[in-house]
Amino acid sequence: MKTADPELMRAINRLSVLDTIRRHGPISRIEISERTELSTTTVSAITASLLDDGLILTRHEGDIRNEAVRGRPRVMLEVDPDAARVVGAKIAASRMVFVVTNFRGDVLSSLTLPIRIDRQPIAVIADLVEDGVRRCVVDAGLSLEEVDSVCLGIPGVIEHRTGHIRSSPIFREVNIDFAAEMSTRLSTPTIIESDAHAITLAHHWFGKARELEDMVLISLEQTLGLGVLHRNRLFRGAGGLSHNLGDLVLGMGSQGMVRLSSQAGESAILGEQQMDGRFAEAVRLGRGMSHVQALIQADDDRLIGAAVRAGQAVGLTIANIVTLFAPPRVILVGSSLALGEPFLNSLRDAYALAIPPSLKGVSELVFDDSTDDFWAQGAAAVALYELYESPWSTTGPAV
Repeated sequence: MKTADPELMRAINRLSVLDTIRRHGPISRIEISERTELSTTTVSAITASLLDDGLILTRHEGDIRNEAVRGRPRVMLEVDPDAARVVGAKIAASRMVFVVTNFRGDVLSSLTLPIRIDRQPIAVIADLVEDGVRRCVVDAGLSLEEVDSVCLGIPGVIEHRTGHIRSSPIFREVNIDFAAEMSTRLSTPTIIESDAHAITLAHHWFGKARELEDMVLISLEQTLGLGVLHRNRLFRGAGGLSHNLGDLVLGMGSQGMVRLSSQAGESAILGEQQMDGRFAEAVRLGRGMSHVQALIQADDDRLIGAAVRAGQAVGLTIANIVTLFAPPRVILVGSSLALGEPFLNSLRDAYALAIPPSLKGVSELVFDDSTDDFWAQGAAAVALYELYESPWSTTGPAV
């Protein structure tokens, strides 16, 4: 029985070599072979092809003019930062953040627009996104013709392969082909990705999972998202679907099914209080959780209780995810971390009670208060991974 498609295996090996150079470069061919467990012959062939394609550069360590130094200088390989430029963006209800990066992921420019866009007509949202992309590109000293790809990180259920947004709290409409809309407007290939997947890749590239091949990330924002990384690749559902963790069923109650969003979603935590006075204004500006934090510190019993319930629900959810995947690390990000100790303590306690004894100590819980720029860098990383694959594979699995 045929166990693997040779073209697919070549594509996977090439991506593995390029990603190893990106993460650990400058690096020698021998070190690449050791890290990827590929033969030196295979590594030499792949790196020669990458050099021909202009994706990597050579660097010589040692001075060939110094006769006192024995042996030839070492040839080290690193990603060519000028091989491509991409735009990444985090599109949220009350703000948009854009970054332009090079092929290595270095930020060339960034732009934050504190504009409330949720529930605006789709044409208005598209106008604002287009303006933000164009401004950030100009700030980088570039034109859109010099940009290879754009990736927009958006909350909700995203079908990555088609660019359709099945549902998002930002849009009135459902099943929107937003990738096609923005690709036409920008005359540049545009990718749509879930914000949770974008921040997962940000941590894999630059953050708290850089040294890991496997990890889980839970995003606690306006929507509750999940990112699963396995062998350096994002796991996606059918059609490249993202995961809406808020739809996870925790059990049955008197009113029917109890989903995670009803216990730990932003609306569930804020409750009716979000409609009152300064609280309503804070929510409208995307600062609801920060306002909750201040009220919790002032001993608001209702919000403390909501934070505790949310922490318990998230703790149980993490225990179930660890039971399924047993990742070495679970990273939690998002605005709900601003709820502070009542939320975090109840989360840790629920997790400790729910995790099976056989898995205690397997997964490290890490809490990270990432900036919006970091989320946008993750979207740029999604675009870069697409470029990493595209020159040699049209059949390989997408990141």
